[in-house]
Amino acid sequence: MGQEIEAARFTPNDFVEYAERLHTETALLGEWFDADVFSPRDHMGGYELEAWLIDSQARPAPLNQAFLKQLDNPMVVPELSFFNVELNDHPQHLSGSAFSRFEASLGATWQQCREAAATLDARLLMIGILPTLQESELTQANMSDLKRYRALNEQILRLREGRPLQLDISGQQHLRVAHNNVMLEAATTSFQLHLKIHPRLAKRAMNAAMIASAPMVAVAANSPWLFGHDLWSETRIPLFEQSVEVGGFAGASHGPMRRVTFGSGYVRKSVFECFVENEQHYPLLLPKPFHDGLEQMSHVRLHNGTIWRWNRPLIGFDYDGMPHLRIEHRTIPGGPTIPDMIANAALFYGLMQTLMTADIPPEEQLAFSVARDNFYTAAHHGLDAQVTWLDGNRGSVQKLLLEQLLPMARLGLQQMEIDVDDINRYLAIIEARLLTGQTGSVWQRAYVAQHGDNMAAMTQAYHAHQETGVPVHEWDLK
Repeated sequence: MGQEIEAARFTPNDFVEYAERLHTETALLGEWFDADVFSPRDHMGGYELEAWLIDSQARPAPLNQAFLKQLDNPMVVPELSFFNVELNDHPQHLSGSAFSRFEASLGATWQQCREAAATLDARLLMIGILPTLQESELTQANMSDLKRYRALNEQILRLREGRPLQLDISGQQHLRVAHNNVMLEAATTSFQLHLKIHPRLAKRAMNAAMIASAPMVAVAANSPWLFGHDLWSETRIPLFEQSVEVGGFAGASHGPMRRVTFGSGYVRKSVFECFVENEQHYPLLLPKPFHDGLEQMSHVRLHNGTIWRWNRPLIGFDYDGMPHLRIEHRTIPGGPTIPDMIANAALFYGLMQTLMTADIPPEEQLAFSVARDNFYTAAHHGLDAQVTWLDGNRGSVQKLLLEQLLPMARLGLQQMEIDVDDINRYLAIIEARLLTGQTGSVWQRAYVAQHGDNMAAMTQAYHAHQETGVPVHEWDLK
């Protein structure tokens, strides 16, 4: 979805031509999996951080065009709305002081962004959902001026036969809204992690990412508020799933094959199964033809980019053109601070290493349906969630993280030869967050409980704390 396209509208022939090319590329991709042609260079990680531009009143500031021009940094790019941007970084070898390097690099880019925003009397904010956002601001007038976004909006509504998108979320409160464009998606901003994987571990890695999703979304929760309603601990999850709600073929717009999904099951033999499912079960949204050769997998990759699994397999290419496999983990929200996010990354990568190399595959111990239920329960209730783990026992996800998953993550990071100082620093942030029980969502709710439901005041206080760089477990309610 990061690729720009030339046209916002398509003809029937465009869909036919694209489908033919997608089929041919998917068949070639299957041959690649059979022949094991993917790069063995693994233990590489990276991220994408989606952030908000806000004004002095903590309202959305639709200024990303002027901001990006002022910033002039190719690693920072537009997002769906004029009040969002995406920060990228070069991938790092996951060894040594990788996480300190991530923090330093992201911190430097963030400081550049802060300075550029200040010239426009604006600020930046890392948070899953901006509490001051109003539904009336999610209009096409605030959609970034890129053809791929206009085309996506048109095709989603075409598949829905013009029916508005229905947002219906029951949490601490109940929110029900009908919305006539895909800009609801712009309300969800995340810290997406990428993990480059060895082809022989790809199946295990994909399944491990799904199993790890419940504890990750619980410990990182930072999105309780939407349009003034207190909903889930991580409201991004149901919001994103409902913001582009179209399903598979044969009119199954409300069936199990949704565009934003936890998935239809574990990978059984090969990650290739996901790409077969893409072709067979998901109608085309952006049938842009490419003429760069089958081996670039351009049609496969663009189509895959319009299917938002919470853990998405990606095809990429090394510096020498060798294709590689990555897992994109999409469950973590932005914020509350850079150290918090890097700590979340350390927890995820460490857990992944331990789970995907365990002697007994965890997917043989935990049914997919249970992993999926764990995920939505954790997104709904955060650290208060009750989940079922590999031993079949059901209990607190907070206790599970403290007693089992933190040691597992530490073991995984040690196996990856991460420096002990990095391991201690970032896992200590996670441990303190668990011991205090204060995630970003918990802090936001506590602030409102003490000061009242003034979303602007709460967002201003959140921003002030974020500017200090002090992890969220240390935030007070002033």
